Amino acid sequence: MPVLGLALAFSALVTTGSVDTTPSTQSVTMPASQSVEEYVREYFQDAPVMIDIARCESRFRQLAADGSVLKNPHSTAMGAFQIMASIHADSAKKNLGLNIYTLQGNAAYARYLYENQGTVPWNSSKACWGKSGHLVAVAKAK
Repeated sequence: MPVLGLALAFSALVTTGSVDTTPSTQSVTMPASQSVEEYVREYFQDAPVMIDIARCESRFRQLAADGSVLKNPHSTAMGAFQIMASIHADSAKKNLGLNIYTLQGNAAYARYLYENQGTVPWNSSKACWGKSGHLVAVAKAK
């Protein structure tokens, strides 16, 4: 199983207690007592720079005050990791079965980007998260 598949399976196991490795459009429900920040910190405990990126990109928010998915008013960036929906939503759904409009899908796709491109997709916010000392700016070789 590829690393992303393992990460998704682990995420499903942690959040639901069971593992279904078939892609689904349904979101995994996070426990009501777990905040976005707690979810991100647990999901990316092996990649601290991604925790810093979520802090800078969204202040650990997936949803706006009105309950809609957090959206950048100047782009199509969505959710906790501000994934560009215009570029990634269809690909995430078709190729990986991920819904970037959910926290779980947003984080899983952020992991996919990180594992394939390092922190490059978030270079526009590097002035914020680059101070953390967790810098991984070059794309990873396959």
